Amino acid sequence: MPEFSRAVVDIARRMLKREAQEQGGLLSGQDPTAVNTADPLRLWIVQVGVIILTTQLLSLVLRKIRQPKVIAEVIGGILLGPTAFGRIPGFTQHIFPQDSRPFLSLVANIGLCLFLFLVGLEIDAAVIKRNARLSVTVAMAGMCLPFGLGAALAVPLYNTFIDQSVKFTNFMLFTGVAYSITAFPVLCRILTELKLLDTTVGIVVLSAGVGNDIIGWTLLALSVALVNAGSGLMALWILLVCVGWTLFLLLIVRRVMHWLARRTGSTRDGPTMFFMTVTMLLVFGSAFFTDIIGVHAIFGAFLAGIIVPREGGLAIALTEKLEDMVSIIFLPLYFTLSGLSTDLGLLDNGITWGYTIAICALAYFGKFGGCTLASRFAGFSWRESSTIGSLMSCKGLVELIVLNVGLSAGILSQRVFSMFVLEALVLTFMTTPAVTLLYPPELRTRAVQQGPNYASTGGEGGEDAAQRAEGFRQGREEESERRSRFTVVLDKIEHLPGMMALTQLILPPPPPYSEKVHALSSTLEESTSSPEKDISSTPEPTTPPVSIDAIRLIELSDRTSAVMKSSNAEALVNTDPLLDIFTTFGSLHGVPVSNSLSIVTFDDLGSSVSEHAKRNDSQLILVPWLPPHYSMEPTSPHGASTSDADNANSGAITPRIAHMQNPFEALFRATSSGPDNTDVSVLHSQFVRSLFSTATTDVALFVDRHMPGGHKLTHGSTYRLFVPFFGGPDDRLALEFAVQLCANPKISATVVRVTKRELELAQSGSIEKTQITTDERAAEGMTHQNTMFPDTVYAHATTQTRLQSETADNIAWSRYARAEARADPALAPALARMDFSEVATPEPLRYVIRQSLAMSQSVLEDRSRLLILTGRSRRLAVESHHAELKSVMEEHGGLANEVKRTVGDVATSLVVSGCQASVIVFQASVSAE
Repeated sequence: MPEFSRAVVDIARRMLKREAQEQGGLLSGQDPTAVNTADPLRLWIVQVGVIILTTQLLSLVLRKIRQPKVIAEVIGGILLGPTAFGRIPGFTQHIFPQDSRPFLSLVANIGLCLFLFLVGLEIDAAVIKRNARLSVTVAMAGMCLPFGLGAALAVPLYNTFIDQSVKFTNFMLFTGVAYSITAFPVLCRILTELKLLDTTVGIVVLSAGVGNDIIGWTLLALSVALVNAGSGLMALWILLVCVGWTLFLLLIVRRVMHWLARRTGSTRDGPTMFFMTVTMLLVFGSAFFTDIIGVHAIFGAFLAGIIVPREGGLAIALTEKLEDMVSIIFLPLYFTLSGLSTDLGLLDNGITWGYTIAICALAYFGKFGGCTLASRFAGFSWRESSTIGSLMSCKGLVELIVLNVGLSAGILSQRVFSMFVLEALVLTFMTTPAVTLLYPPELRTRAVQQGPNYASTGGEGGEDAAQRAEGFRQGREEESERRSRFTVVLDKIEHLPGMMALTQLILPPPPPYSEKVHALSSTLEESTSSPEKDISSTPEPTTPPVSIDAIRLIELSDRTSAVMKSSNAEALVNTDPLLDIFTTFGSLHGVPVSNSLSIVTFDDLGSSVSEHAKRNDSQLILVPWLPPHYSMEPTSPHGASTSDADNANSGAITPRIAHMQNPFEALFRATSSGPDNTDVSVLHSQFVRSLFSTATTDVALFVDRHMPGGHKLTHGSTYRLFVPFFGGPDDRLALEFAVQLCANPKISATVVRVTKRELELAQSGSIEKTQITTDERAAEGMTHQNTMFPDTVYAHATTQTRLQSETADNIAWSRYARAEARADPALAPALARMDFSEVATPEPLRYVIRQSLAMSQSVLEDRSRLLILTGRSRRLAVESHHAELKSVMEEHGGLANEVKRTVGDVATSLVVSGCQASVIVFQASVSAE
């Protein structure tokens, strides 16, 4: 009887013989690790705890060197076996006694069936159809050559290590299958983490891996059928019944599942309870049938995963419901069982190690050579071909499953099993470093799928990219204040209102109706008049069309569903609700919106956005910032302090009593209402600062303060901008953007150039003034260095660079503030709605706070909306506000240091003051200098 069915029957018999046991447990002196076949739960919990802790600790370490989680699970299983911990006296007898292993094996095999079901869900036949020519070539070459080498090596291995009672053909089949198979789930994870899914190499490897996986499992089923059959005729019957069951599932049950998914609404709203029930019955029913006919149960579960509909993301939704239990509990149990059978101590002589090295070398070069030559024949370069060969040589857990099947069937001895386990571990460990070395990011070729062919867009260093970059630089030099290409970052549904409002502001204003009529009549007159034109007439300035590139960010987690989303990014772009809403918004306003989706790890979110903006020649990155936790109701007066109540009665707005909580309180305040807020603050700050540090494009961080519970604005309300100009490249960018926004008739601006007047220094000597200035510069430098998370790193500011920056400040200010600037037809409409003034004050931050609070009250009366534009000012800032900001924070309440390091001094002072206006914090690109 096959192993899975035998284990179920054996445990059922034992459970029927259960007798009442003493229930005192540990208090009555019982050993919790003692084997009790009638009640194995206690020992099973101990085993699961040891296994999970071991694999998770190893995973934390190996994640640092970008190794997949399967490496940690395999090494953890080996360590818990006779290789390491098993040598500790009493460890195996107490933790993994022989009598307890049937229960562990049953749970592990149930988890293995569920895992193979998830593997079937990952496989999408459409990928093979789109890239059939290349994928079939690479897949067949990557199976035939390794299978031949494995069959050849099987001869000396069989004669040296295998019992002659085992048929050579069976051993040869298992050796060939172990050599030729590729770990598709691990391969998907590596492709996603290395950002190769949108490259020509990644597309070919993904499609070839799917075909390789299907053929590999079919060969495994054939091998198991031959082993379980007593004769050749019986093997033929087993094979025919298995083929019949496969056709029955693919042709009949698959259509039934499609009908059931649509009937229950699972393709629209996710799997219903009834659909999940039918699916689970199908999984274990198919596994049971393939097990009783002589093929392993995992093949039936694999077939059940293939026939599940893919419409509406149903396969991904099913994976999300099952993957956590499978990856956290079931798979580590299976690898531990594999590790208990692996004893690397058996590799104790030169002959054994010689064969082990030969197994590793032939397994790698068989896959590497076959896939590399096939890829080169298909037209890839040697570098790309070698990368494909390295990726296809990944073994991972799939080969371990094959090896365990061979071990349980008695085909492999424990020594040979240990040799092959070491080979699978080494080859999987080599994949990521080899691909990183062979195919670095700067040499990758990104591709767009067009049927079976690929249209390369070229790398960033290509000729087209160089021409676009040169045109972009020329455009900035010619018209630096006008920005028309934007990258909008979308992360959550709460970001949409703010991004829509900001996008509507950056759109060029439509011409008045009278101008449209005049332009139409002029066109008609020109069409009927003489073709001669007056070349002396000055053409009116034209506004470049606005184009928006919306990028949807999804964090790549350890879950299989996240990897499935990455491999199906093209379909998700068309179905993602955030991108769909934003695209509809753009079409209603006549703005072209190109959508993209990025699924990367959290540490790579910032760099992914900056690389995407650079690749698309974006001129400004718009990043939303909205707190995840905010109050929908006014703060209860009973929960406020006495001073807060007094402030509320006097009408002063402070973060503590405002009916809408301060966004940065939930993100950054050290004395927040709960520990979750602190965690959110650290994570979000790390993402924003990572974007600031890696971006070579101008960045605008939009903090939308108008959340539910705030002031309700009427439709068509006007905007009032407040731009405190201190100097530096970031403030100059804020000023240029304000001029661009004021081209809209509904937007006006107040721009104040604020300079610091030192009353104390005016009465003291020059030596004291120099000393204080030096101390301020030193304090500013310390602020840049003492950071926990990635931050923008600038070159050391010399006297020459500061003089150049101050000169640029004066030029930018005079360009817009002087009266002659209004004669420029390109700037006159915007400057007519802007007020410029200069203020010298000993307390510039407090002046900005007072002006912001006063303007907040005035815009409420006018039913307008206040928007503050300020620079981050983390480099080449004219003034250091370190001392004054410290005083302001002591007065209004402290915030964590991450606020200041993320948004700068001016924005931090506005946050702590309780001003309810939205803020845009700018950082100019370093290359712009």
